[in-house]
Amino acid sequence: MGLSRQYLRYVPAALFGLLGSAGGNAAMVALGGERGRGVAVAACEHVFVWDLRKGEKVLILKGLKQEARYLCPSPDGLHLAVGYEDGSIRIFSLLNGEANVTFNGHKAAVTAMQYDQLGGRLVSGSKDTDVIVWDVINESGLYRLKGHKDAVTQVLFLKEKNLLVTSGKDTLVKWWDLDTQHCFKTLVGHRTEVWGMALISEEKRLITGTADSELRVWDISYIQEEVKDPDEPESKKSKGSSPVAEKDTEEDETLELDESPEERLLKCSKVGSIMREGRDRVVTLATDRTGKILACHGTDSVLEVFSILSQEEVQKKLEKKMKKAKKKAKKKSEEEEPEGDVELSLQEEIQRVTNIKASAKIKSFDMILSPKGELKVVLLLQNNIIESYLLNLSAQVPQAVRASKISIGGHRSDVRTLAFSSDNIAILSASAESVKIWNRSTLQCIRTMDCEYALCSFFVPGDRQVIVGTKTGKLQLYDLASGSLMETINAHDGAVWSIALSPDQRGFVTGGADKCVKFWEFELVKDESSVQKRLSMKQVRILQLDEDVLCVRYSPNQKLLAVSLLDCTVKIFYTDTLKFFLSLYGHKLPVLCMDISYDGTLIATGSADRNVKIWGLDFGDCHRSLFAHDDSVMYLQFVAKSHLFFTAGKDGKIKQWDADKFEHIQTLEGHHQEVWCLALSPNGDYVVSASHDKSLRLWERTREPLVLEEEREMQREAEYEESVAKEDQPVVAGETQGETGLAGKKTIETIKAVRLRGSASNASCLIDLPKNRGVTGAGHEFKEEKSVLLCNCSNSGADL
Repeated sequence: MGLSRQYLRYVPAALFGLLGSAGGNAAMVALGGERGRGVAVAACEHVFVWDLRKGEKVLILKGLKQEARYLCPSPDGLHLAVGYEDGSIRIFSLLNGEANVTFNGHKAAVTAMQYDQLGGRLVSGSKDTDVIVWDVINESGLYRLKGHKDAVTQVLFLKEKNLLVTSGKDTLVKWWDLDTQHCFKTLVGHRTEVWGMALISEEKRLITGTADSELRVWDISYIQEEVKDPDEPESKKSKGSSPVAEKDTEEDETLELDESPEERLLKCSKVGSIMREGRDRVVTLATDRTGKILACHGTDSVLEVFSILSQEEVQKKLEKKMKKAKKKAKKKSEEEEPEGDVELSLQEEIQRVTNIKASAKIKSFDMILSPKGELKVVLLLQNNIIESYLLNLSAQVPQAVRASKISIGGHRSDVRTLAFSSDNIAILSASAESVKIWNRSTLQCIRTMDCEYALCSFFVPGDRQVIVGTKTGKLQLYDLASGSLMETINAHDGAVWSIALSPDQRGFVTGGADKCVKFWEFELVKDESSVQKRLSMKQVRILQLDEDVLCVRYSPNQKLLAVSLLDCTVKIFYTDTLKFFLSLYGHKLPVLCMDISYDGTLIATGSADRNVKIWGLDFGDCHRSLFAHDDSVMYLQFVAKSHLFFTAGKDGKIKQWDADKFEHIQTLEGHHQEVWCLALSPNGDYVVSASHDKSLRLWERTREPLVLEEEREMQREAEYEESVAKEDQPVVAGETQGETGLAGKKTIETIKAVRLRGSASNASCLIDLPKNRGVTGAGHEFKEEKSVLLCNCSNSGADL
């Protein structure tokens, strides 16, 4: 097959600018034998392990395509289980960063995981409402537990018993007996979603956090233990656990659904509540590994820390209380009060230690308690920062001290503009609070400069200065050598939406929300305080229009200027006289981006109506309209010295197109949320893109040829695999809908592995195949019955 036209493939080169994804969680891991020195955080599809002491990235656990959602370290600290958006789970070695085991069973994102005490089993909960228990050693699924009606939020193994407790957004807390794989108890007392759970007091108590400010505390009593030790005294309960109080508070009365009361293993009754200071829902609720510290946070920036008394400490406090009660009784009367009346309140058993105030909203945390009594807490914040705090619990008034902060490797908010330097080495990225300059080869941030909300930018010829256009209508000029702001000019009365360097490199043009296009020239000025002249800019001309200007672009010969307006049209003017030349109309929504090819013959426009239109610049005729993205087209740029161009969309995809043949060449998939902007290097070898997922991605052009026919075939296969994955599990004759199921998943590999089953005497085969797939084979006769193919053949056990 001859190649009609050869394209070169772009491949992912790097992911940078991201410290940790807010959609995942943080988990403390051991580094160099020191527990709690490292923290693992989800970073899009990868997992980054950061050294908290040095603030450096020490390990990258590379994922495939799906976003990492939940991390769970093994009890021995040598492995890390990572749950992904598509429901798969991979177990990585923290020594070499390789994935040893992969589990496929869930149909939706993994939301919770936990290892058992020995690390031999792993339980996972998902948005698909299923709970699956995995055998880590044999690398297989044990069983699937079905019972929740909404996403599972927390899963906990009990250390001593072979029991499992799970919570979900369906307001239920379920207890599972893993010996028989069935749910033997359901707590239905919660009015709203149960967002978190924790077992405390040697697994004698359960704490649940919901969408209100109340942490509910439940007493757990094991019936088998009561049978064994009838003389064992009842554990001291808090005030408010009396039956009279329970009857009075009908609102907090809890119903228990027991599927089989005669086989019940434990009793679980509410004993009281701990009130949080936060008024919003619980986001994360957890204890440290020793069970002595409980912490939780809501959707704000405050982490509330509680201390849980051990059984010995409870006993000591009770003895002290009894002595005080006896002394008071002796003073009042000669008769002594009975000992049974003295009880500890719940607030005395679970004491508030302090609140840790972070610098931004907390998305996740993890903590570890040292033998010396010092608590180390790591917080993953919403604005792409990782903070660690130290808390000395032995102090009279414990105060949290910030130990470290990792922030330099990324922006606090979404990057809205990108630019390449003329030598292809430096990358500029700017967001709502800062401008950063990155080295393309090392991906290190070499300059960080404070700015206002940036919308557009470019490198000044010579690459020693950069100019940024802001949302408030200002132009900010920065010197890269000193990293300082040299000059700020009030350019427009509204946002500066677009900026374009003139081809002769003597000036630039800006377009703003004040319906103006302004022309600027570079000049050298001398400040009073300095001897040397410095670069500045002056306005030389202005073009007043009837609508807001969204994008401006020069033609390569600088004869024409294209201006995109809010009325969905693109107006083209002569640069020298500013006279009107052409109007390009046809888009249904405003044109957000456009670019002109290197030879000045084509102009491509990308719009909020999801289409890209290719026009001739001679007569303004529309060559072709392409349906480009599933959402607004946010950025468009031609590759240098070619008619190929890239588009970026709100659908999270970057696509390459051929403007001559009107063909889609390649899709660069990697971003998990909207792509705001991209930039091509002047030589066309690199593409950098920025997304709402806080990540910057670098794509590199390889020498590998790309054949469109092969690309289409791969795309069709990928679509088919997705359709197979989305299909429901096939109904098998005789199967009953129970609480347990097989812990597997239907994939393209399992379908390929199907073999015809039969015998010479009764030669009929049952083949489970996806719907609407034709099957042919020598010697086989197929007839379809309700999406199942029956084969009558003489081949016993033949491959399909």
